[in-house]
Amino acid sequence: MPRSNWRSTASNSFPGSAGKQTRRINILGLKWRPICARLHSWAFQDTVEPESTRKAMSREQADALHQQAMNLDDQGDSDAALALYLQAIELAPEKSETHYNIGLIYKYRGDWPASQRYNQQAVDLTPDDEAANWNLAIAATALRDWSCARAVWNRLGIAIELGDQPIEADFGMTPVRLNADESAEVVWAQRIDPVRASLLNIPYPDSGFRHGDIVLHDGAAVGYRENQGREYPVFNVLELFTASPHSTYEIDLRLGSPEDLDELQQHLDELEIANESWSKNVRVLCRQCSEGHPHEQHDHELEEEESWQQEQLLAVATNDEAQLRAVLADWANDQRCVEHIECTLEGVRS
Repeated sequence: MPRSNWRSTASNSFPGSAGKQTRRINILGLKWRPICARLHSWAFQDTVEPESTRKAMSREQADALHQQAMNLDDQGDSDAALALYLQAIELAPEKSETHYNIGLIYKYRGDWPASQRYNQQAVDLTPDDEAANWNLAIAATALRDWSCARAVWNRLGIAIELGDQPIEADFGMTPVRLNADESAEVVWAQRIDPVRASLLNIPYPDSGFRHGDIVLHDGAAVGYRENQGREYPVFNVLELFTASPHSTYEIDLRLGSPEDLDELQQHLDELEIANESWSKNVRVLCRQCSEGHPHEQHDHELEEEESWQQEQLLAVATNDEAQLRAVLADWANDQRCVEHIECTLEGVRS
């Protein structure tokens, strides 16, 4: 969620030091006592500020610190930004935007207890702040605090009942971006709640993710993808939630005809073994298109081949290597063969 910025538009003033005063004083001292009393009264007014004035000054200082912290965070110095945000809260604890921005920093650090705490404070101060509610639910989900997560989704009008059990529902398909700050890869996933999804594609092994992994993703879209005429938002993955038991295998094939690959994939599909041709299904996009709207003519996309390729790289995800090797052995003949097979990322056994 984007950070929020709030600035006070109120103009506050406070009394400065008193100017010089000129009075006629009877040299016999007849007026001395009243004048002294008045002078003491003026001095007291100059040194003691009204409570409302002090609060206004604190709020102005907090607003200035908040803005400085935002600038530092934009420059990549989240540590310095966090220090200023915490100072701002000391001066103006009622400023929900500061609590929200602190929670945002902790979210991207994966410090979920701190993120939940500060987003909860932001929601307590501004219950209808949708961004703070979403980040609160994300942190609660990361911590498996299902009661809190369900309460937030329910409050936001999402069809999720109250309770304390994990959410396992059908929220449709969505593309998600793995390792958004590094060598990003966008894959399709099946959403099981508003911020968790199970990976459908087989990611490259150097991503560290597997087919069937359940990931925690952000709630703000960063780019879009089209599938069968419909546009879907892309969400950045925040972290691995539950690892898949399926290992990733890379298989180099030599084909005799275009139908050979189709035959092998059909057999794998019948056995419910996830597979995809990395030679045919993967395209490369620049960052601008990846985080925006990819288009057909982009010069970084792989153009569709006019003729089939004899050598194909097939990816398979399975937790039964023996079954996979048996399928490949049955498929191979004099015109087609497996040139190499390798497990490039092990599944996680529970």
